[in-house]
Amino acid sequence: MHVIGTAGHVDHGKSMLVKALTGIDPDRLKEEKERQMTIDLGFAWLTLPSGEQVGIVDVPGHKDFIENMLAGVGGIDAALFVVAADEGVMPQTREHLAILDLLGVKSGLVALTKVDLVDDPEWLELVEAEVEELLEGTTLADAPIIPVSAKTGQGLPELVAELDALLQRTPPRRDLGRPRLSIDRVFSITGFGTVVTGTLVDGAFELGQEVEILPQGIKARIRGLQTHKRHIERAMPGSRVAINLAGVSKNELRRGDVVTTPGWLKPTQLVDVRLRCLADAPRPLRHNATLKFFSGSAEVVARARLLDSEVIPPGEEGWVQLRLAKPVALIKGDRFIVRQPSPPLTIGGGVVVDPHPRRHRRFHPEVIERLEALAYGTPQEVLLQFLQIEEPCQARELIERSGLTDEVATEALEGLLAQGRVLALDGGGQYLVSQRGWEALLERLTSILGDYHRRNPLHRGMPRGELREYLRRRIRGLSSKLFNEIMARAAREGKLVEEGAIVRLPEHRVRFTPDQQRRVDQLLAAFEREPYSPPSVAEAQAMVGPEVLNALIEEGRLVKVSEDVIFLTETYEEMVEQVIARLRREGRITVAQVRDMFATSRKYALALMEHLDERKVTERVGDERVLR
Repeated sequence: MHVIGTAGHVDHGKSMLVKALTGIDPDRLKEEKERQMTIDLGFAWLTLPSGEQVGIVDVPGHKDFIENMLAGVGGIDAALFVVAADEGVMPQTREHLAILDLLGVKSGLVALTKVDLVDDPEWLELVEAEVEELLEGTTLADAPIIPVSAKTGQGLPELVAELDALLQRTPPRRDLGRPRLSIDRVFSITGFGTVVTGTLVDGAFELGQEVEILPQGIKARIRGLQTHKRHIERAMPGSRVAINLAGVSKNELRRGDVVTTPGWLKPTQLVDVRLRCLADAPRPLRHNATLKFFSGSAEVVARARLLDSEVIPPGEEGWVQLRLAKPVALIKGDRFIVRQPSPPLTIGGGVVVDPHPRRHRRFHPEVIERLEALAYGTPQEVLLQFLQIEEPCQARELIERSGLTDEVATEALEGLLAQGRVLALDGGGQYLVSQRGWEALLERLTSILGDYHRRNPLHRGMPRGELREYLRRRIRGLSSKLFNEIMARAAREGKLVEEGAIVRLPEHRVRFTPDQQRRVDQLLAAFEREPYSPPSVAEAQAMVGPEVLNALIEEGRLVKVSEDVIFLTETYEEMVEQVIARLRREGRITVAQVRDMFATSRKYALALMEHLDERKVTERVGDERVLR
């Protein structure tokens, strides 16, 4: 399915031609009929000789309504470029052509209207020659020029036949499986509720499907679908669609919002673009200029940061980062137009290269190289650049950000994985990281752990949770699953060691100073002399200090069973073994019996048994313990 759009100067007969072709008057507003002038977008449709039904978007030609025109031409496949034979090329003829050229509309034909008002064949030839000259060097160069009269019907069959042939040569819209509809009309119908219209791109919509309206993030459901006033169950990319939405009111929506499937498309207020300044722009585009930005049917004020120059002269191109006043839902490859606010005038346009960049330093070679790779690189280069912007990331998210078709992106990704330029953290390919990004991440991990070891030389390692919090500040959206996969791969590569809830560098060992080691030997000797009534925690800390005592506990040389009781590990294991053996023989045991078994005091016996209760080895029943 295809959509065509009219373009041309005011009063050159665009709406009259659409009505003559379709039988539908696209001027729907009362003011339009009173003033006999198109003010806002109009819509019609036509069945071609081949049987294809095409949608027609009729746009206003008056200079005061250019911005309404921009809301309609963003989604068209071909242009019906209208020039009145009695007037020839006029100011908005040139501006509309420039807009079509900037939007990359490559298919089109010229309708030379009102030929019934021209009696002089030489004048008609002059106008045709003027139009041909105007089209040179644009995307519509060599477009057929067909003289027509909406009033008499002259040339209309030839126009329809040429349009049919043109659309047969125009490739269908791509289906990425990620539908987007930029809303150009919002209204409500009694008994049905909210209805929006627009041209559907990049995927299909189905009846009953859940959708999301951006940038607001409103969830809704498709209650009904129509194309050309015909009810359908599935709307295909490239078609004009009316969607009846359930769960959202008319007042919540506006022109420029985007209807899509939930969860994948993120609105943005910062966007990197390749911008071309029109050759007839009145002045160069300067750094920090305020502009009006148009893409799809959205319109928003923007400030232009020029990244590789102080100005972009008329007819030249440059890399620009646009700061948008409001969020807009954009993807890589979207076309846009920019206008100066006062006096209102189209000055340029181009293509979105990165819809979610960071703020860049100006005149930085690495920034320009990355943008050139995104704009002109191979699919592998595009994927790699997007991955390096924010990594690690999920494979599906990377493919969606790239603007590539699933087939092309999957093939490119498989190549990068095979070459080792991209790594799958878990081996299965869910989370991806570039080779360079992985090396940087490992360097960050080892630096964090190294700093921790230097600050805490007597700690066996860094608590896993603390390391995760450090990484969370540096990796946006760090989930538990992603953190676990980073840790697992780093451990497999021997870059770190995980020991339960502790993480350390492989070379890290707790090492005591000679003085500390002397005091440790004295403490352990005291534990060996009185294994069942050893020094308390407070006494042990007094002998070696809190940090050294904690190091001995972390190393597993001592076991802390309560806030005040610790045992040598060998003694603790022996006591536990004997208690369990007695319970298996006799079934029950008291604290007093434990005290007598080891000729110790109640303090140590009670601490041991409460510790075994906490470990769920034993269970208290009255004054006795039994095995769980």
